[in-house]
Amino acid sequence: MAFLVCQAAPPRFSHSPLPTSHKPPLYTAYIVNGTVQISEAALASLIGLTAHEIPGVVGMAPANLKEGLQRVLGRAQARDGVVITREGGQTRADIYVVVAYGVNIPTVARNVAERVEHTVKAQAGIELSTTRIHAVGVRHV
Repeated sequence: MAFLVCQAAPPRFSHSPLPTSHKPPLYTAYIVNGTVQISEAALASLIGLTAHEIPGVVGMAPANLKEGLQRVLGRAQARDGVVITREGGQTRADIYVVVAYGVNIPTVARNVAERVEHTVKAQAGIELSTTRIHAVGVRHV
């Protein structure tokens, strides 16, 4: 089965305000007296760091298919292994992981999905409609 992954360009930072068309997409969480806006980069970092905590996950893999498995991403680049898509008011996360040799891959994937969904809901107030885990590599550790 093949997946087509479209990844948004990383946000650009500058000292002057960016035109509205160049600002990174924001995700809105509703709180009692207003809203909180969370950038795509922050949400991707939260998801990537959460996935790193799961036993059996060696690291994240670049979501960019050109790089393939030439490198395993550490915690500092965890968000590069996450693709967030928003369609029709629903938010979907695709997470690209490298798992340890000898683990039960479906169990690790289920644990990643459950923990990510819980953490994103609890810490960011955002409900993920779909969480897809892509085990793109196995490493002997």
